[in-house]
Amino acid sequence: MHTTTATDTTLPTAAAKVRIQALDLIRGMAILGILAVNVDGFAAPTAASLNPRNWVFPNEGWTALSYWLMDTLFHVKFVAVFSMLFGVSLFLVGGERGDRARGRLLARRLGILFGFGLLHGFAIWWGDILSLYAMAGAILFFCRSWSARTLFIAGITLFLAMALYHQPPRATPPPQPDPAAVAKRQAAIAATIAEATSSWQGAAAVNARQYTRLLTNYPMAIPSTLGLMMIGLSLFKSGFLQGRSERGRYLAVLAAGAAALVPIGWLCWQRDIAMTSVASDKLVLDLLAPLVGLAYASGLILLLRRGAGRVLAPLAAAGRMAFTNYLTQSIIMTSIFYGGRGALMGQVDRPVLWLLVALVWLLQLAWSPLWLSRFEMGPFEWVWRCLTVGYRVPLHKR
Repeated sequence: MHTTTATDTTLPTAAAKVRIQALDLIRGMAILGILAVNVDGFAAPTAASLNPRNWVFPNEGWTALSYWLMDTLFHVKFVAVFSMLFGVSLFLVGGERGDRARGRLLARRLGILFGFGLLHGFAIWWGDILSLYAMAGAILFFCRSWSARTLFIAGITLFLAMALYHQPPRATPPPQPDPAAVAKRQAAIAATIAEATSSWQGAAAVNARQYTRLLTNYPMAIPSTLGLMMIGLSLFKSGFLQGRSERGRYLAVLAAGAAALVPIGWLCWQRDIAMTSVASDKLVLDLLAPLVGLAYASGLILLLRRGAGRVLAPLAAAGRMAFTNYLTQSIIMTSIFYGGRGALMGQVDRPVLWLLVALVWLLQLAWSPLWLSRFEMGPFEWVWRCLTVGYRVPLHKR
């Protein structure tokens, strides 16, 4: 979610076009990949989403395998990359700290994003990340002129510290299920589903409670998010996310990410399929996820440098409209699962959720380039831009 024209004043036109395409490709990949994780939070309440033990269908067969696939390949990886790119966007819009005019523009942009986030979280879907990004971005606002090295050290330190903080003290075997406790938990989930699917008002009440609960966890989420933003801006300043690093560096990251998927897949299998606990599994998964995300990004950059830009153009278009595509994902999915609309919450199992995700991917890959063939930016990007600059900017292509 960046203002691409902001780079035109600082980069040669031809090089900027290539580098912006690399960012847009990675952003498009991230925004589509995030949906594969978020769909759980649309199809079930928070107590059941991203939790095989509490899922509304038995965690076995294709249901269990579907979740394991998401947990291994998608969970945390794409939101980590998206967070890194948000750190880049702050610099592209705000420039160096000495540029007061662009700094004021960035401050206003973050404030408006926070408002968008609250509106999205309370009125559409509880799993909003925009308000979190606005709050973490407000801190990065003062650090955006740091060197690539300083940003990387600070980002890694923050991210590692929070990963260690959230690590359970030791692995404990899952307790033997208490039939009474299980029945009580399932009854609470069923009651939440019934309320959320009963009407618009019921869905709004459940959504507001879940988003309020999410907001209370922000103090613990801001440091790690800020760390990822710092890492992303560091990688941009060093040339990695711009596609300017040497080919060997991307190949090394790609190989490291592929290797990391082996322990990730095994650990996810243990907790998602075998339903057991392995010592330090959460710490390992948290630390390796951003590496896998960067490996995905490296693969796209290598493809772009091999001349695949035209083939990947729909993905780049989806990235240019990431703000719009993120919000429309919520609108589409709540229209399917929330009360007063489709009201299918609790009735769709994970294998079918994958089909829904694939259909939304195809829709957004098709409509993004079509929209941008006639308009300068996505509709929500346009509203955000107008509110930021304080006047109506052109939307139609000249």
